[in-house]
Amino acid sequence: MRRKDRELSDKADLEDIIKQADVCRIAFFSEKAPYIVPLNFGYAWNETLKFYFHCASTGRKLELLKTNNVVGFEIDIKHELLTGDVACDWGMKYRSVIGNGKISELADEEDKARGLDLIMKHFGYDGSPSYSKQMLGAVKVLCLEVDEITGKAKL
Repeated sequence: MRRKDRELSDKADLEDIIKQADVCRIAFFSEKAPYIVPLNFGYAWNETLKFYFHCASTGRKLELLKTNNVVGFEIDIKHELLTGDVACDWGMKYRSVIGNGKISELADEEDKARGLDLIMKHFGYDGSPSYSKQMLGAVKVLCLEVDEITGKAKL
């Protein structure tokens, strides 16, 4: 990272950003150009950080996943415009995490339900959600196991 004065490396700082965010952008590899999609998410960070996403049963991201399951991700929060008397004094406050890892589709119904539970929990649901067999069969749940993560902030 070029700006070491803005680097965040403490797990608590990185997780604080993740906790506050409502969108994670995933960059899939495509032959023409990267394909970036914003997704709602849930996560678990035990020994490794794992993000969970849900999506329809067909679509471009699932097609790209079949050819390359290595993806990049980005999350950012706390945007605030900084102004000044001259153009070079302008800027933006922010906090962000970026990284990469391998994403896969969860096939097991229990794993899918657990991923969906984490998504619901991330958005504030504190009950015990239930999912019908039909719904679990219709929805795709993806799990991104993070290999690398870095954080950055301008406060």
